[in-house]
Amino acid sequence: MNDLLTDLLPRQVDGAPDEVVSAITKASGTSFGAGMGILPKPRRAAMHAIYAFCRVVDDIADGPWSADEKHEALNAWRGEVGALFAGTPASTIGEALLVPVADYGLPQAEFLGMIDGMAMDASGPIVAPTRVDLALYTRRVAGTVGIMSIRAFGAWQGTESDEFALALGDALQLTNILRDVEEDAGIGRLYLPSELLTEHELAGASPADVARSGALPAIRRALGQEAKRHYDQARQLAPLHSRKALRPALMMMGAYEGYLERIETLGWRLDPARPLLSKRQKLFRGLRYAAFGPGPAVAA
Repeated sequence: MNDLLTDLLPRQVDGAPDEVVSAITKASGTSFGAGMGILPKPRRAAMHAIYAFCRVVDDIADGPWSADEKHEALNAWRGEVGALFAGTPASTIGEALLVPVADYGLPQAEFLGMIDGMAMDASGPIVAPTRVDLALYTRRVAGTVGIMSIRAFGAWQGTESDEFALALGDALQLTNILRDVEEDAGIGRLYLPSELLTEHELAGASPADVARSGALPAIRRALGQEAKRHYDQARQLAPLHSRKALRPALMMMGAYEGYLERIETLGWRLDPARPLLSKRQKLFRGLRYAAFGPGPAVAA
């Protein structure tokens, strides 16, 4: 195995490929865990493999290595994706992905797109991207997951399914950005678009200064409206699918739309030390969406 597939990754457990990716997923404490748990075993195994792949390339991008080392490792994973689709993966995660790729038609371009998104982070903290660059970033780091996941769920049925996955991916990623402004600023990162900062006379401001700015609630509000539009697009497309097959995605939608509603309730001002929703609240919202659908649109 290429050393770059292992040397720059967190220590992994020994075991069969399915056991390894399951352990990576469980150890991460991901919010996706509850949604994966309701899937039939083969589809759950597929999601664990997809998640493990995304987790390890994300860990490279956010790790303590130099930019050159990170890009070298990401390029090694590009090679591993090629080997996976040739049927000869070298990594345990690649082996775990063999059956899902074949059985569920996971597109090679989406794996490579995820790596491209991580490469954007690997060059150094992203600070105030343009709207075009932010849209490209969310497409790569969230849209790719959505397009692969909806196939693994068994819900994919054509163009409308990809549109649903991309809309929900944008909504979830923008919600993450809104939630994590202060935390990201602590490491010199700022995903808020430069155009919004310029509108509020913060062009060129440091992430820390933006996080402390009195204009931050208004900036959050503006980006929050965009997130709402993406949630509403996903809401319109959801009924075109089997609700049973779409349940994992609806669970995520319920929890993350709850985050957005809570941020708005707080006047777009957050205390990073206080969780927006408890685990019980997130689970309740997720199960409600899975059982009854996402309901009416969020008021803009």
